[in-house]
Amino acid sequence: MAKQTGPLRAAVIGSGFGGIAAAARLQAMGVQTTIFESRDKPGGRAYVWKDQGFTFDAGPTVITAPETLHDVFSFGGKRLADYVDLMPVEPFYRLVWTDGDSFDYSGDEEKLMSQIRARGDEEGYKQFYEYSKTCYREGYEKRIELAFLRFRDMLKAAPALGMVGSHRSVYDVVSKYVKDEHLRQALSFHALLIGGNPLDTSALYSLIHYLERQGGVYFARGGTGELVNGMVRLFEDLGGELRLSSPVEHVRVEQRRGQAQHLVKTARGEDTFDFVVSNADLHHTYGQLYDGAPGARKVRRRLEKMKWSMSLYVLYFGTDRQYEDLAHHTVVFGPRYEGLLTDIFEGGRLADDFSLYLHAPTRTDPSMAPDGCEAFYVLSPVPHMGNARLDWDTIGEGYGDKILESLERRLLPDLRKHIVTRREFTPMSFERELNAFQGSAFSVAPVLTQSAWFRPHNRDKDIPGLYIVGAGTHPGAGVPGVISSAKATTRVIANDFGLDYAGRVAAQ
Repeated sequence: MAKQTGPLRAAVIGSGFGGIAAAARLQAMGVQTTIFESRDKPGGRAYVWKDQGFTFDAGPTVITAPETLHDVFSFGGKRLADYVDLMPVEPFYRLVWTDGDSFDYSGDEEKLMSQIRARGDEEGYKQFYEYSKTCYREGYEKRIELAFLRFRDMLKAAPALGMVGSHRSVYDVVSKYVKDEHLRQALSFHALLIGGNPLDTSALYSLIHYLERQGGVYFARGGTGELVNGMVRLFEDLGGELRLSSPVEHVRVEQRRGQAQHLVKTARGEDTFDFVVSNADLHHTYGQLYDGAPGARKVRRRLEKMKWSMSLYVLYFGTDRQYEDLAHHTVVFGPRYEGLLTDIFEGGRLADDFSLYLHAPTRTDPSMAPDGCEAFYVLSPVPHMGNARLDWDTIGEGYGDKILESLERRLLPDLRKHIVTRREFTPMSFERELNAFQGSAFSVAPVLTQSAWFRPHNRDKDIPGLYIVGAGTHPGAGVPGVISSAKATTRVIANDFGLDYAGRVAAQ
């Protein structure tokens, strides 16, 4: 593209972490940026509900790689600490099994290693740790912020991908190093946090273990929603505009004076922008927002043939008592691991059993609930709507009851007697409220053949001025992933429009 001579205007569609991070970077580069958000609050999947004094984070609650957040703020000449307080979580996770076994996945090395030694896997774990470190350096440090726009970018990465055996699955590689089955599960479940099946997600994503060990696991004081609000304040302090309750209906692309112009249509009318960054669901972006634009239908059809991540059933509830022996994050494994994963990712029905992630933020931040009370959410990975088109409006409440009964039996005595508020979010909710294709919770699945250059690109090749951020593009899902996608994408935009990518002078 030719270097821009006048002031640039950009629209960011969607205010998830990727969208806000991209908008803040663009605003810091001098691009007048407007975020369009369809809901009444920012955050996308990181929405917030409040009821009877309880605060419920709707989406991501595991904050890792804090350096990615610091980088967004420093790019705008600000300090993260002036906007949000990140609180360390310890242990990172507690994992429990049906036979009564438990494992505290801790940031304290001696606490972690003493548990691993007791399982007879100390040497194997040390080898896996070094492998994870290599994956981190090759797949994260060197490549997470690069946009794979050309196939030769992939060819340059091929030797590193081959070196770490990225064609293997996370579970396969973990099993190569450790023999204890529960430890294998403890070291491979992380793939689920980015929407992947540990049985077929590329072993490259073993890097998450090293990333957590090095950088820690955090929770934002007041909830993940406060991290969203802090990023929005940064964006607005830099001069950006956020329009809530403003769903984009369609974007029309016109050529004016040799430059593409994007006419963004909402209920208020049409606004013209020099380019658009879409943080909306990929299929929604191409299937509705840009329907009719060059190549959009071809991309939509290709997306429909890709492998998508699982969906989630999420139950939010508050209790009028506390459970002080509980960890902040608890992974509650069911009786099956490999079989259940196959049912979730490949099956056409809802399995009779489940594994759960229980979030108890009041263990770290009591302000999330009234005095003497506890705020929770529990999620169960379930098939997306393309695999199992279930009527969640009918079955959701009963499925939630079954989950509560299991939690009461295994972790939370007399739970159902003490619940004072409750609500659910199902695969149909993902589809209806977030325009998520097939109700997928994490967009395109992170398998090797859908990673890096093979993943939908950060810049569209046929629609001039359309850029993508979020879980569906490189590098993928998870808070560090989508924030890094914003860095990769805005670097491409800076190059395309001849902008200074240095940002403002970093805060001291």
